[in-house]
Amino acid sequence: MKTTNRILRAGTMLATALVMTLGVATSAKADTTLTVWDWKSGDPTTAPYFEKVKTDFEAAHPGVTVKFVMQPHDQYYTLLGTAIAASQGPDVVLVHGGSQAKERIAAFSKLDDKIADIKTRVAGWDEFAGPDGSAYAVPISIQGLAVYYNKELYKKAGLDPEATPRSWAELEAICAKLKAAGTTCFALGNKEGFGADFFYSAAAANALTAEQQAAWTTGDLKWSSPEIKAIVQKWVDTQKDGWYAEGANSTAKFMDEYQSFERGENANTIGLLSDVAHWKEFDEFLEPQNVGVFVMPPVTASVNDKLRMPLAGGIGYAVTKFSPNQDLAVELAKSFAATPAMQVFFEAAGAVPSDTAVDTSKVDSPSAKIVLGSLSDGAPLLHNNTSTAETEEWHRQSQMLLTGETTVDKAVARLDEVQAQAKKK
Repeated sequence: MKTTNRILRAGTMLATALVMTLGVATSAKADTTLTVWDWKSGDPTTAPYFEKVKTDFEAAHPGVTVKFVMQPHDQYYTLLGTAIAASQGPDVVLVHGGSQAKERIAAFSKLDDKIADIKTRVAGWDEFAGPDGSAYAVPISIQGLAVYYNKELYKKAGLDPEATPRSWAELEAICAKLKAAGTTCFALGNKEGFGADFFYSAAAANALTAEQQAAWTTGDLKWSSPEIKAIVQKWVDTQKDGWYAEGANSTAKFMDEYQSFERGENANTIGLLSDVAHWKEFDEFLEPQNVGVFVMPPVTASVNDKLRMPLAGGIGYAVTKFSPNQDLAVELAKSFAATPAMQVFFEAAGAVPSDTAVDTSKVDSPSAKIVLGSLSDGAPLLHNNTSTAETEEWHRQSQMLLTGETTVDKAVARLDEVQAQAKKK
């Protein structure tokens, strides 16, 4: 059951449709149906959250039907693109913050004049904003990256499980000691290129200044720049140094990589802060006292006074411009970020909620306390601000780098070309 739940959370199974009946606003016509697309509504772990949203929305809007359609995660944006091109389909859609949302804002309704009552309570708006700063989706989570580690495996290798690395040299020393003890240092799944996404984004968080982060977002900091090229080089070097098990390019990140970590086959994994592949899930399999967490150090000197966890607005609900039920759809999008529902989302799924009013004080997980304590002072999440075209090319190049089919110089040169093309659009 746990394995099934994890796969559903990752969204890699074929879609199943979950239909829930909600009601209609008092001002709405009878028999109005709102269609919501996502990749999470069929997840048993988040079911209490969706049920809470359903119950509360139904009570406030008797008579409207809300139909949740869970799409396959790996095909989600292709299907959404088809719906947008046809100007028909869902009224409300779930989107990832950053480039996935921003590249599609032309199809979403501007929310600025509808969210004044929740704007200060909810965090993460920047990841769903247009060039003019207007909001185009309601954030429901804060997402980011952290290295989770197995304290028991650290102990067996003669390492102090409470002494986390503060520099790349210290991380290399840890991996060398784990390797000498017969333990694989990092779990890695790069079948879809997601492992490479997590690697460069985690490594870049404390390597780039605010100005460099901004230049990356606008396409002015190139892949061939010394800062980014150094990260790409370490992607190759860590493979050569035996940090990963064989077959990374044929291993799915969700959930094969994380299942391997949970079985104790490797000592570290780059996981998420919220929802899936995160502290709550690892606590369940390895026991809370055995799960540690740290910020991945930069491959070069840190530009920050302390290592800051990379994080940003995670996922959020947008209203499509072609929805014939604009007012109701906006109300529904906002209901996903209502405090009572967000509280359930946190408690049931271990989601890091966008709602700052949620009470997290009762959490007793050591790793969760570190994650939650990092939220007020995070670093940008680089892959959130990478164009879709670049991301797809990086996936391909990262796999070729691991197999030796290309070199770092050739890879970054090709990525520079794609970046330049994306900038012109």
